[in-house]
Amino acid sequence: MKLAEALILRADCQKKIAQLRQRLSRSVRVQEGEQPPENPQSLLSELEGAIAELTTLIQRINKTNSSTALNGGTLSDALAQRDTLGIKRSAIDGVIQNAAIVTNRYSQSEVKFVSTVDIAALQRQLDGISQELRYYHVLIC
Repeated sequence: MKLAEALILRADCQKKIAQLRQRLSRSVRVQEGEQPPENPQSLLSELEGAIAELTTLIQRINKTNSSTALNGGTLSDALAQRDTLGIKRSAIDGVIQNAAIVTNRYSQSEVKFVSTVDIAALQRQLDGISQELRYYHVLIC
């Protein structure tokens, strides 16, 4: 099985698990005297099978990623770097958004809020992270 095929199957499996969870939530509680729309036990069995399949797919994908050389490291290394850069970018963007909020004051007696960080420096840092993130996206794809 090719990596692309395994990734598609993983996404399908994750969707199936989400659907099974929804179906289970609709079937585990009914009014007294009513029947559930589906048998919860069979749905639980189906969920177990889907989770086992997902586990196998993730293991195979991770083994492939760990053994695939990429720019002096592995594909797993590049994926980890890309993911953490995304987290860092999101956090810094949030700081910039919060620091840049301008509140209108209608009188001198109202509280004045000032930024406690250098927004321009953070924006330059964010631009550098975004550029590095684009590099990893291109490298991985």
